[in-house]
Amino acid sequence: MVMGRWRRFKRIGPLVSLVLLLTATKALAGDPTGAKTIQQNPGLAVDFVWVLLCGFLVMFMQAGFACVEAGFCRSKNATNLMMKNLLDFVMGCLAFWALGYAILMGNDWHGLIGTSGFFLAGKYYDVQTYLSFFWQLVFCATAATIVSGAVAERLKFSAYLIYSIVVSAFIYPVYAHWVWGGGWLSKLPFGVGHVDFAGSGVVHAVGGIVGLAGALALGPRYGRFDKDGKPRPIPGHNIPLAALGVFILWFGWYGFNPGSTFSAHHLRISVIAVNTTLAAAAASLTAMLIVYAKTKKFDIGIALNGVLAGLVAITAPCAWVESWAAVVIGIIAGIILVAGTYLLEALKIDDPVGAVPVHGFNGLWGIISVGIFADGTYGIYSLKPPYVKGLLYGGGFGQLLAQLIGAVALFAWAFITSYILFKVMDAIMGIRVSPEEELHGLDIPEHGTPAYPEFTIIRRR
Repeated sequence: MVMGRWRRFKRIGPLVSLVLLLTATKALAGDPTGAKTIQQNPGLAVDFVWVLLCGFLVMFMQAGFACVEAGFCRSKNATNLMMKNLLDFVMGCLAFWALGYAILMGNDWHGLIGTSGFFLAGKYYDVQTYLSFFWQLVFCATAATIVSGAVAERLKFSAYLIYSIVVSAFIYPVYAHWVWGGGWLSKLPFGVGHVDFAGSGVVHAVGGIVGLAGALALGPRYGRFDKDGKPRPIPGHNIPLAALGVFILWFGWYGFNPGSTFSAHHLRISVIAVNTTLAAAAASLTAMLIVYAKTKKFDIGIALNGVLAGLVAITAPCAWVESWAAVVIGIIAGIILVAGTYLLEALKIDDPVGAVPVHGFNGLWGIISVGIFADGTYGIYSLKPPYVKGLLYGGGFGQLLAQLIGAVALFAWAFITSYILFKVMDAIMGIRVSPEEELHGLDIPEHGTPAYPEFTIIRRR
């Protein structure tokens, strides 16, 4: 037994030694106490508190996603969805710490990828770097957790864990580096380069398009379409829970968008907060009225998703547009939500919570809208020029072209890499649960714990 343990240690020993070496490296030029940083700029204390509080709000959005997904799905899968929203954050934290942050924010290599800062070691043991890491971490976690709704009720939990690691360590950080880490998209020679203030594209569209790839690789749930291909509704088990989740997400978005100023001294945060609110309201009302015109019912599900669609769409342009533009962006987001939902049904793509039209399609719309509505009164994440100016404010087609290039690059990168990931996992281990498990629900076979034990019939073999 001792020899067996020794052989196992010999296999993993070099890896353990490397991790310990990296994490124990002496800080070279960092400021781990913050003493030098606060001495040089006493005003930074306010900004640190601002960014951390907004980051805490964004982290709490995990609870909102968990409630929305569980509420819109069946009770027999509620535990599974809660576990996925917990574990994608758990796995994502460690993967992003080890690899993702360095790929996103490290020294740029040919505009493609970051190459320094792994494990936050050496000079990265610094209060400002740690602040940046935490902020980027909660954004990465949001992108990762969006996917769980699109693949709900039929993806193996083990496959989901692997997906969470790969997305957090590689797929998300690479595209985020292109936009936020000094990569090639931010340096496009059109307008001010591709910009995305708080992540309509970087966070939401990436998550939504990865979800599209997962839904395609898995196929629809049993019973979602009849033998003639006609869609059949599968109602969620708890609309109040889903509604609570949307309210939590809406509240969390006030950290997501205003916090992306990265400074409490930017009074533009009031403009951002108002634009965020108006777009959500406009999208919800628009989506609800469109569906009412078709069904003569005030549909709560589409109204709730309408709020999220508007929030996603305004996330990229929130700092660069006037209030009227925020309303227009929200109205178009509501239209895209409804049209996207019907499009997926026509294509027989099963997205149980609407993650693809909400986050994927409207995330793309959000980054494109910057090139149309940006009013030229606010800079690239700063109060200083160059200012972001869209087509309607005399900016010409340059900024719009930069935004369109970013949208195309995003779709290609997120879809191709994630579809390959899902197909490789499927070939190696199988990613879909058995028909029996899917029909009985994933809570008991995957976790041994039903969400509502007093209402659950346990079938024993």
